[in-house]
Amino acid sequence: MNVFTLGFVAAVLIALAPVLLAALGGALCARVGVFNIGLEGQMLLGCFTAVAVSAKTGSALLGVAAAVVAGVLTAVILAVGSIRLRADPIVLAIGTNLLAVGLTGFLLRSLLGTSGTYSSPDLSGLGRLGDTWIGRVPVLGDVFASSSWVVVLSLLLVPALAFFLARHPAGLRLRGIGENPDAARSLGVNVNGYQQAAVLVAGGLCGLAGAQLALGNVQLFSEQMTAGRGWVAVVAVMLGRGRPGLVLAASVVFGAAEAFGFRLQGLGLPQQATDAAPYVITLIALIATSARWRRRPAAEPLPEPTAGSAVEPTGGAR
Repeated sequence: MNVFTLGFVAAVLIALAPVLLAALGGALCARVGVFNIGLEGQMLLGCFTAVAVSAKTGSALLGVAAAVVAGVLTAVILAVGSIRLRADPIVLAIGTNLLAVGLTGFLLRSLLGTSGTYSSPDLSGLGRLGDTWIGRVPVLGDVFASSSWVVVLSLLLVPALAFFLARHPAGLRLRGIGENPDAARSLGVNVNGYQQAAVLVAGGLCGLAGAQLALGNVQLFSEQMTAGRGWVAVVAVMLGRGRPGLVLAASVVFGAAEAFGFRLQGLGLPQQATDAAPYVITLIALIATSARWRRRPAAEPLPEPTAGSAVEPTGGAR
């Protein structure tokens, strides 16, 4: 079976887009010194909001906009609670994730009149780039034929965020806050304001990720449909150490594993095994990378001092 085809690359792009968007938000939080594990709940609420608004209005664009707003509003809980009120961010994030599961299940029954899964022929999904002029471009049309504009946006955000953090004054302040908030505060930088802004932007990116998952990858909503993708995004942030390029690489690993799992289903492998493959590979990558980070070269023994001399470590201050 020839796996590495243009069709496989297209499947990888579709699979990685939601994880990449959420992971970029998490990376922004990490660089400003906020460990955000609430990505899963924010993405799930983005999924539901996108489907609900798209079903009621018939506009996928309004659904995407509403999903972004829902992600930002959900992130307010973490931004205000952990940064302004000094509550435990881990507890708040876990509470937000649990709230998203219960709230989307309740709203699915009360607003859309169903349970489990909602799908309707009237549901407006995101368009495919293959139906535009891009579909007529050789190679590029095959790669992005099944993708939406959100997939392309997620890829463009990687160099944009990298440039912002490396060159823009606000990005440099964000990094300075993450490295030493007390020093940044002593220079007159509004540390709380920057941290809250980063968390809210991350919420918007998670909402956009949910919209892509619910209206781009598929056109439906099912309870807990994020299926741990927000947690994979957290792992991608950890693997990439908050650097957009490395976060993209970690997201590609997950996307390739998910796309490969779909191929294996065609060979008759059990669905449970293929569904678990991306998460197992992500876990193995996290363990392997963590082991490499912990490994330190052995310190060289200091030479024995000779008579009448004082030996100092190499590079020591004299």
